[in-house]
Amino acid sequence: MRIAMISTPFVAVPPRDYGGTELVIHELVEGLVAAGHDVTLFATGDSLTSAELRAFYPEAKWPPEPFIDLNHISWAMHQAAAEPFDVVHVHAACALAIARMTPDLPVVYTLHHARDPRLSAFYEHFPEVQFVAISADQRRRAPEIAHCRVIHHGLDGSRYGATDRPDDYVCFVGRFAREKGLHNAIDAAAAAGVPIRVAGSVHPPDRPYAESCLTERLAAPGVTLLGPVGMTAKTGLLREARALLAPIEWDEPFGLIMVEAMLSGCPVVAFPRGSVPELVEPGITGFVVDSIDAMADAIAPGGAVDRIDRLRCRARAVRRFSRARLVEEYERCYAQVAAGSDRTPNRPGRRPSTAA
Repeated sequence: MRIAMISTPFVAVPPRDYGGTELVIHELVEGLVAAGHDVTLFATGDSLTSAELRAFYPEAKWPPEPFIDLNHISWAMHQAAAEPFDVVHVHAACALAIARMTPDLPVVYTLHHARDPRLSAFYEHFPEVQFVAISADQRRRAPEIAHCRVIHHGLDGSRYGATDRPDDYVCFVGRFAREKGLHNAIDAAAAAGVPIRVAGSVHPPDRPYAESCLTERLAAPGVTLLGPVGMTAKTGLLREARALLAPIEWDEPFGLIMVEAMLSGCPVVAFPRGSVPELVEPGITGFVVDSIDAMADAIAPGGAVDRIDRLRCRARAVRRFSRARLVEEYERCYAQVAAGSDRTPNRPGRRPSTAA
């Protein structure tokens, strides 16, 4: 198949540090190319890919800004419409409105965000588009979307390695935002009497939270601040950690770092929000807990995380969240959408698709 993959203009593919969406796009593109598909990646010029790369912006434009997004997406959609692509896979909501001008081009759109009522109302106007949710929880929270399937993210497990003799620390990796729960992670580690290594950074909207909730905690004994980490540092951090802590305070649609931890044989200890219950298998790849005290009990020396078989954890993650599985599921999705056999809305009361 000939596939147009339109990434964001905000982060290179693959990302140098932060960028879950762009990491998944990288995995999907590389897997599709390896499977013999003709893929064109519309991304920033500092991206690295085995696909054909086209770029409007020479470098990633951070932080995200809507007019930059619109400029990049409209340029990419214009090019995609002018060539015989079988399907275009987009990752930004504005691409749906632009796609109205290319009604003969089949569109697949992956949802990467938590529920937003404004976006949900917007999506109702595009019953002809094949939506992809990244977790069953995310799909349940978007009942108004007529035509949506669930495809979990997948990663190349060969980049991650496991050890059955981890170091003494636990870790947190992610944005320093309230919904990610870093303050909870530090408090749980302190209560358990174990060191915690923290990787990530503060994005501009989260500075008030960081100043009020993190300044003292990050300076506390036993806390090591690593800052943003790239792939090499991240895989080493996860491989040697006794556990990854994910005490989230929002309905996270996926949580890619949890899969990265599992692929590293590192058990995940997380709060039961969003996708967590469908990703974490208690006693195999981690534990789902409902309080800071329960998290502290799980990560205390000799606690539940130390009884996890880390090699089994990795093997289970490889089976469930491989890049090969990700590619296979999207191949089926693309083929059905391109053939027009899977483009009829699955809810009553919606107008049928008129796209070819």
